[in-house]
Amino acid sequence: MAPPGALRDLTLALGAAVAALGSLLFIAWKIYFRGTGTGTDWGSWWERELRELRDRAPAGDALPKHGAAGPGTTPSYPPHPPVPPQLDWRQVLVLGLDGAGKSSVLHYICSQTAREHIAPTHGFNCAQLCVEGLEMDLLEVGGSQNLRAYWPHYLSHAHVLVFVVDSVDRSRLLTARQELHALLATEPQLPLIVLANKQDKSDALSTEELRKELALHMLSGQRELFLLPTSATWASLSTATSVLHVKSLLITLLSQH
Repeated sequence: MAPPGALRDLTLALGAAVAALGSLLFIAWKIYFRGTGTGTDWGSWWERELRELRDRAPAGDALPKHGAAGPGTTPSYPPHPPVPPQLDWRQVLVLGLDGAGKSSVLHYICSQTAREHIAPTHGFNCAQLCVEGLEMDLLEVGGSQNLRAYWPHYLSHAHVLVFVVDSVDRSRLLTARQELHALLATEPQLPLIVLANKQDKSDALSTEELRKELALHMLSGQRELFLLPTSATWASLSTATSVLHVKSLLITLLSQH
């Protein structure tokens, strides 16, 4: 019989693989249906249906608006249903070590309702935000050690990378830096927003301290880089470290691309 520790590691590894596969399939599904237009072009669909009805109607007959048209009346057809305006699709990839506060950041960008603790993400989490002509898919991938190996697979479809850092967790800043630089080495021009999270804690490092600890000065000058102090809590929504500033930055940045 395998030792309990080995079984636990195997279970975690299988769980991480299943979560990563599920999120990749989700992205593929979104891209496929967006590319084909299936289920979104209601105007075209209505035209096809109406044309088929006309083709099947006997010669001389017309399709009235409501019931049968009386003699001498001009047939009219149902008006086209309103076609929603086409939104520009953008994907925001939200990464960071486990415990950095990614789920809370994601929640408060999209909603300002929860006042209590938000459960961490063990696989992946996705939220959609439609604002100012943009349809933003915010995809969060868990930051446990088992899931970090899958991070690079999500970069190719991302328009912006948001990397969340726990400003209090000094012991893992080196790990955060290594993971971030390894990611960015394959995407030298992907815009980056680093969030110095948990600024509401008294022992949090400042943004300048984190800039040095994360060696952000070593990144390519071709990349758009932003470093923001954040507090992903309900009480901080009206403060200078509110995640709503991140939302405003994302809208501005993605509108330009």
